[in-house]
Amino acid sequence: MTWEIFYLVCFILGLLLCVVSLLTGGHSHWGHFHFGGHTHLHVPHSGVKIGHSQAAPRGVSAFNGFTLTAFLCWFGGAGYLLRTHTGLMAPVILFVATVSGIAGGALIFWFLASVMLPHERALTAEETEITGVVGRVTGPLHPDRTGEIIYTQLGARRSVPARSEDGATIERGSEVVVLRYERGVAYVRAWRDLDS
Repeated sequence: MTWEIFYLVCFILGLLLCVVSLLTGGHSHWGHFHFGGHTHLHVPHSGVKIGHSQAAPRGVSAFNGFTLTAFLCWFGGAGYLLRTHTGLMAPVILFVATVSGIAGGALIFWFLASVMLPHERALTAEETEITGVVGRVTGPLHPDRTGEIIYTQLGARRSVPARSEDGATIERGSEVVVLRYERGVAYVRAWRDLDS
């Protein structure tokens, strides 16, 4: 394998992983990125856990999935360009590509730690409680099957499977109130029935 191919493969792999992370919101079949109290990357089938540190702001490790893919992308891109468009020696190119990769990873780490994570917080049970929430039926509720309702909570529109609390049929578009929530199903009653 030539140096050009090595750098190009690193660049393409880093770029693809960045795009997959962007499209999946950091979750995919082969990787899981979690930014809460700490950051880690799980690699399936190997049991390896990379980057678990409490030293960085809010416990974010500098070695996480996002910074590693950024490193690969910048390292490969810089190395490929230097190798194909300059007459520099291989060790110099390797050094400059490594510094470029570290700079790219550091930039992503700074963005995560300084821009994104300060706005993150764990939701409390009270904030995600849906009992008492008013919603609208999107999938009709019949006695023999589960339908669906949508509701707004914390500024976001959410949907949840629902059943009629008393077994009555509730048509699509009806306004309902969630009376209880069990095993992932909201038990609701039509708003008009509560007024009477």
